Amino acid sequence: MNRSRDDVVVLGAGLAGLSAGHALAQAGLRVRVLERESAVGGLARTVAHGPFRFDLGGHRFFTQDETIEGLVRGLLGLECLTVPRRSQIFLRNRYIDYPLSPLNAISGLGASAALSVVLDYAWEKLRGRFGARGMVSLEDWVVSHFGRSLFDLYFKEYSEKVWGVGCESISMDWVAQRIGGLSLGAAVRNAFFRHGGQAARTLANRFLYPSHGIGRIAERLREEIERENNEVLCNVEVSRIRHEDFRVRAVVVRRGSRDSAVDGRAFISTVPLTHLVRMLDPPPPEEVLRAAAALRFRDLVIVAVTLNRRRATGQSWMYFPERRIPFGRIHEPTNWSARMAPEGKTLLVAEQFCFRGDSVWTASDRELAEGTIRHLHGLGIISRKEVLDRAVLRIPEAYLLFQVGYREHREA
Repeated sequence: MNRSRDDVVVLGAGLAGLSAGHALAQAGLRVRVLERESAVGGLARTVAHGPFRFDLGGHRFFTQDETIEGLVRGLLGLECLTVPRRSQIFLRNRYIDYPLSPLNAISGLGASAALSVVLDYAWEKLRGRFGARGMVSLEDWVVSHFGRSLFDLYFKEYSEKVWGVGCESISMDWVAQRIGGLSLGAAVRNAFFRHGGQAARTLANRFLYPSHGIGRIAERLREEIERENNEVLCNVEVSRIRHEDFRVRAVVVRRGSRDSAVDGRAFISTVPLTHLVRMLDPPPPEEVLRAAAALRFRDLVIVAVTLNRRRATGQSWMYFPERRIPFGRIHEPTNWSARMAPEGKTLLVAEQFCFRGDSVWTASDRELAEGTIRHLHGLGIISRKEVLDRAVLRIPEAYLLFQVGYREHREA
């Protein structure tokens, strides 16, 4: 850590921090990136388990910005694959294609339920013509855009499973960001006219993916930063941020058992706001600390199951909204790139959303793995005798919980 003063110190080596470091290094500035974990990439990293590789949830790369796509293609070179997206929702003991295929939806939901979805959607569109309605929550937004039937059928249970709170308590900001530009009408039009016009981002049926996992984007950014005599340091925890007269002067970091100060002309933070506020030295006003404490995160448990078979599904993702199934989503990395497993083998990665300290987070690795395998077997996706091994990872603060009222806390 003994180095003359850096131009810029970046806190956090996820994609945001590494992208900032890369841009600054390309501009000729001296950069140092500090990362608490043992690997770069944050939630968008790839884990090796013996000869198998998997992402923390399966992250596709898709952008409509040609400059950003060019950057990623340039970083990855021949490692960059174009992958078809194939997704399904398991609902009422049947698989329904997503993006929506009308015939599959009707056969999966049944004609009566499918008709109810369409009629409710038409009713909401008609209501919307007579004036805007106040929308605050996820429930408000989804009912307005999709109708009450589809909300009750899919969005309600899945959203509450993911976030752990009622849909009336989830801010509409999250769902508007994630499926912005998408309506039931857009989904139906896309199903019938796949090549006509421009599909909503959510409906994109192809995406870019590195052949050795999404973590390769972060790894390549790190390599490019370090080429210019800059540093990306892992296993370094920032404990204090020293500031004076509204400027950060230095950060105090812990590496092993040693504390040291890192100076810089400028600092960029990509760590959670809640951590940033608590690290300030001197501390901020009490009302700021209270606001930070009110911002919550959703945690994640990943269970990867390696299998002695070539493929288990034909899907990129499979979604499981019903509470009786512990995981909310699974993906099969070998459907993204064959290099994610040895020849003739595959693996499935299941995501369970939780809060630290609850029954999922505190369950033993064995309990989590056995429960996942039991449900995958019960769903007919795998056979127990095919299981080679399993791996369990706990990811704290995986997603900011967009509860109603979070904006006020964030702004404070």
